[in-house]
Amino acid sequence: MPETIEALKMRYPTAETFKFGDNAALCEALLSLVRSGKKRATCGALRDYLDGDPMPVIGRRDIAMTWDDTPALVIETVELVHCRFDEVTEAMALLEGEDDSLAGWRAGHRGYFERNGGFSPDMDIVWERFLVVEVLS
Repeated sequence: MPETIEALKMRYPTAETFKFGDNAALCEALLSLVRSGKKRATCGALRDYLDGDPMPVIGRRDIAMTWDDTPALVIETVELVHCRFDEVTEAMALLEGEDDSLAGWRAGHRGYFERNGGFSPDMDIVWERFLVVEVLS
């Protein structure tokens, strides 16, 4: 039986919950990349954190949810970089595990940001490297 969010919050009392991606298919694809060890980083638009999404914190353990709100993974943030979209390096992009080049990362993330509030090359992002603490589902 899967662990409840309540039980997880008792074990990880400072944890925030979040979902990778902006739709069910993307969420599952990104969770699969994390489970396989290929995806070890992610990023978000700074504007989303300023509008209320919980900001990642180094050392905090957070719970990644499936699209249907089932706890999937516990991750721990180990590095944060605040930068502009056009300052993301190839090494940073490759750690996200979604593409095999910086150009591919830029194209995919541009589309994501265009769907979710707008895109510009100089937009501020928060890039996060994490470790998997626990795979739940």
